[in-house]
Amino acid sequence: MYVLIGGAGLVGLSLAQSLVELGHTVAIIDIDPIACRYAREQVGVMAFEGSAVNTEVLLEAGIRKADSVAAVLRHDALNLAMVTLAKHYGASHILARMRHRDFAEPLRLAGANHIVSTVDLAVATMVNAIEYPQVESMMHFEQGQIEVLKLSIPESCYVANRSVAEIARDPRFPAGSLIIGYQPHPHENLMIPNGSTVLEPNSTILIVTKPGSLHQVIDFVEGCK
Repeated sequence: MYVLIGGAGLVGLSLAQSLVELGHTVAIIDIDPIACRYAREQVGVMAFEGSAVNTEVLLEAGIRKADSVAAVLRHDALNLAMVTLAKHYGASHILARMRHRDFAEPLRLAGANHIVSTVDLAVATMVNAIEYPQVESMMHFEQGQIEVLKLSIPESCYVANRSVAEIARDPRFPAGSLIIGYQPHPHENLMIPNGSTVLEPNSTILIVTKPGSLHQVIDFVEGCK
């Protein structure tokens, strides 16, 4: 996949690095020659010096052939302009970083398929860390209608040494929740469990649930025998 990124700041470079590690071909655009040189020499991507809202630079960088375009420039107005141009040149998959919520609707109207609010993401992450310190990570889907939690299985908890099927049949297990991932040990790969999978102590699970069931899920998993 060919991915074109506008902006070689911390987010742009980190995104480029992750995509390269996944085997994608990446090009990045930035007005800073030092950032472009770093992108080429340290990250290993193509870098085009210039404005990511300049049509000549975009065409040189291959926006017409890009499978995905990511606008992660320093200002929302610039990201809006890049999204508009990317849509104009036929990009089918466009992502944009947003700092201020006022730009959410303009970005959607301009053609952004995915909008990532850096402020909302940071605040939500910190709130979750404060409210649910035992949760290793939490992801939100469908505008917060679905939550995916990553939880450790304490040695003395109720679910330890029980199968997924047993847990699902337990009336105390919140309705509409489902164990979708299991990692027996930190050095082992995450697997998709089946009904006979037994949850070992000190293992890790992924559970999908609804926001209203978060406390119930956590209390159930951490409950003592």
